[in-house]
Amino acid sequence: MSVAAILKHKSHDIAAVSPTATLADVATTLAHRRIGAVLVMDGDHLAGIVSERDIVACIARQGAAALDITAAQVMTQHVQTATIRTSVGEAMELMSTGRFRHLPVMDGQQVVGIISIGDVVKFRLDQQAHEVDSLKAYLAGN
Repeated sequence: MSVAAILKHKSHDIAAVSPTATLADVATTLAHRRIGAVLVMDGDHLAGIVSERDIVACIARQGAAALDITAAQVMTQHVQTATIRTSVGEAMELMSTGRFRHLPVMDGQQVVGIISIGDVVKFRLDQQAHEVDSLKAYLAGN
């Protein structure tokens, strides 16, 4: 199964901010949408990603002044991405190895979604539950 299967069950609304958004704006977006990361988009181009961890680290270094810093100054610029054809297992491996929890999904040069480690875990649990149900049905039939 590919990450496209995960995206099929998610909203197609992608949380994004501009590179000039302040960390206060980013934090407000994260809190309002109850998410852990937001993409930084420069037009249609994925410029970076800002997570809760990035904000906390910046506040630890800069104090309250961090809230006026822009997303471009804090974002991870070299973002790991998946494609719609990336397997769920490969996505899990990328997130585990890279120690990050959010993975933008691309179709060519276009961002088509973002998945979290929670999305991946839920998908795998649902997949396993379906397999167990199928095996029980098979055994009950014999």
